[in-house]
Amino acid sequence: MSYPIKGSCQCGNVTYQLLEPPSVVIACHCRECQKLSTSAFSITAVVKADSVSFQGEMKQWERLADSGNKNYAKFCPNCGNRMYHFDPDKPDVIKLKPCTLNDTRIINPTVHVWVKEKQAWYQIPEGVKQFETQPIL
Repeated sequence: MSYPIKGSCQCGNVTYQLLEPPSVVIACHCRECQKLSTSAFSITAVVKADSVSFQGEMKQWERLADSGNKNYAKFCPNCGNRMYHFDPDKPDVIKLKPCTLNDTRIINPTVHVWVKEKQAWYQIPEGVKQFETQPIL
């Protein structure tokens, strides 16, 4: 895989380049991520904030997680596509939504979190790390 990798929202209003590989790719099975993805889980690539260069206007949405952590999101105001999540208390890291990349070969979750809320029909591949709730990664 060669970097940078380009990405965008559905309408193309927001574009970006990922300059280096993520530290980890996570599949989250919590109910909030199921709502976000309208699927069984949401995929997140944890990257250094300075390894991504965004262009275009984004809006922000905020909520507190059950743990008390701040969960903020940036999204395209035109098509509504979420681009990334972040915790303002940890500005060096963002949680990129990697399905917005043009080349999605990096999407291979090595960790599954909140598996106590996962859909019963989905089977996590054998040998992949699993956590019942949210671990500190």
